[in-house]
Amino acid sequence: MTDRLTDAERETDLAPLLDKGWAMDPRGDAIKRTFVFDDFVHAFGFMARVALVAEKMNHHPEWTNVYATVEVRLTTHDAGGLTMQDIVLARRMEVLA
Repeated sequence: MTDRLTDAERETDLAPLLDKGWAMDPRGDAIKRTFVFDDFVHAFGFMARVALVAEKMNHHPEWTNVYATVEVRLTTHDAGGLTMQDIVLARRMEVLA
């Protein structure tokens, strides 16, 4: 099992993501972000690239897609909240977007 983020990790690792458009999810210890692309093909391509990364990490996002919009929520269910896995996947999503 992966450990939840410490207060120090939240300050050093989570805070920069919050500055890039990620937000804390009021429904629990999770982060969320909406990515908007030019069209469905670009949104789906993003999801396909992220899916490959997520599968390698064995850490899968909660997400929805409507046309050019992808809404993402990250949390580590077996840890009961945010972990470094969420931070790493969010950072990868930033690069892939």
